[in-house]
Amino acid sequence: MNSRDLKKYCRLNRETKHLLEAAMEDLKLSARAYDRILKVARTIADLSNTGNISSNDIAEAIQYRSLDRQIWT
Repeated sequence: MNSRDLKKYCRLNRETKHLLEAAMEDLKLSARAYDRILKVARTIADLSNTGNISSNDIAEAIQYRSLDRQIWT
């Protein structure tokens, strides 16, 4: 999924975007990590058969990212 697809298929509402931005700051994640979290959240939403990415989807994707960082550090 390229950046154009991310903008098209991974739209976030204000609350969800704020949650992701706060996690980015707190966890000191890169822009690349932001895109990866969005992709994982999109997959989670798709598996839940929902159209929009929810705050719960973002939170779950962030948890997976946090677990990934723990393994490699």
